[in-house]
Amino acid sequence: QVHLVESGGGLVQAGGSLRLSCAASGRFLSNYVMSWFRQAPGDEREFVAAVGWSNSTTNYADSVKGRFIISRDNAKNTVYLQMNSLTPEDTAVYLCAAKWGATSKTSNSYNYWGQGTQVTVST
Repeated sequence: QVHLVESGGGLVQAGGSLRLSCAASGRFLSNYVMSWFRQAPGDEREFVAAVGWSNSTTNYADSVKGRFIISRDNAKNTVYLQMNSLTPEDTAVYLCAAKWGATSKTSNSYNYWGQGTQVTVST
């Protein structure tokens, strides 16, 4: 069992930055592929970024490519999402997820989920 807890969300003005963290407990994070998803009210859950067992394999949604950076620190059992040049369209609950095997953009392929952290970007 893996327990995931996100933090770092908040209110930020457009053009600003936030760094989200996802702390894992229960198992060694290095065994899992880690991803961030987001979900705005009334919308489907959307893939944001994924990182493989090491930081050498990453995938990003086109909407965040060049602005967001996902990374992991296996020694600290933590995954990060650095979000830059934020826009109001980035407003959502951001969720951390873990899975075995290859990275995936499909939410139902993930085994473990955190509760999420709210990110609100104002104009």
